[in-house]
Amino acid sequence: MTLAFVALGLDHRHIYGMTENMLRIGARCLGYWTEGTPQPLAGYVERFPDLRRFATLDQALAAGADLALISAIPADRAALSVRAMQTGHDVMTDKPGCISLDQLASIRKTVGETGHIWSINFSERFEVPCVTLADQLVRDGAIGKVVHTTGLGPHRLNRATRPDWFFDRARYGGILTDIGVHQIDQFLHFTGSDSAQITMAHVANHANPSNTGLQDFGEIALRSDHASGYIRVDWYTPDALPNWGDGRLTLLGTDGYIELRKYVDVGGRAGTDHLVLVNGKRCETIDARDAGLPYFDRLAHDISHRTETAMTQRHCLEVMELALRAQGMAEGKLQ
Repeated sequence: MTLAFVALGLDHRHIYGMTENMLRIGARCLGYWTEGTPQPLAGYVERFPDLRRFATLDQALAAGADLALISAIPADRAALSVRAMQTGHDVMTDKPGCISLDQLASIRKTVGETGHIWSINFSERFEVPCVTLADQLVRDGAIGKVVHTTGLGPHRLNRATRPDWFFDRARYGGILTDIGVHQIDQFLHFTGSDSAQITMAHVANHANPSNTGLQDFGEIALRSDHASGYIRVDWYTPDALPNWGDGRLTLLGTDGYIELRKYVDVGGRAGTDHLVLVNGKRCETIDARDAGLPYFDRLAHDISHRTETAMTQRHCLEVMELALRAQGMAEGKLQ
């Protein structure tokens, strides 16, 4: 049976990749619903001109889909996720999946009551082929045991294209909730940690004083019982960089290290998905653009077979909770 999905909330451009990747694996989109005319809507219609727009959320939820893709305003994602699960849908939501511990508790409760999957599309892992190759190399023992990660998530502000909610802390959730959640996911995943302790968290607005609700810089230090990590995120990508951010991930192992230059190599190599591998036998840069994006196929399998091959539910909830607790620590609201 072909997996069917609907898209709910087109407030962030991440819905493009979420939809494209589900269509790529053979799933069928029954249509979409969104409130008003958010900025990404025109691009969505251009990319997917044959999709039906549902007039109401109720119509979208009654269309018979197995899966709901959610990329609404971050503050609204939890309620949509709960509603979707209560009406018989598994969920793939954009990050952050929610912006408060109360919202997360509601999601956790609904997952337990319904048995439905609540999956966050951590696009900085799931939509980046070089991360797929790094995952394979780590599993093969190429760098030994991973004991430290350094995750860097710089982004371009693109002020002119940003909606009002982007600058409203109460609606986007803070920079560690919004962006730092990616790097927390990668720390837990690559170190094989079930959880972690946030030992330091800091946020600031250094460059945009006229936008008092914006946090344009954030950092986290964290550790588990066998690994540690550092995370830095910001909205400072300079205009001369040829894309939105020089995202990097360094995995330090006991027998070597891997550096991922995900979206650009400022050292001069063209293209994306550059993986640097250094161990006892190899010191090389690998073009990993063809390594694949297995998350979407695996999620479809999990929906059909009620398995956890894409990501465990425990991991997804734990990552979101750690991001929210780091945000609270940084803002002086210990949670």
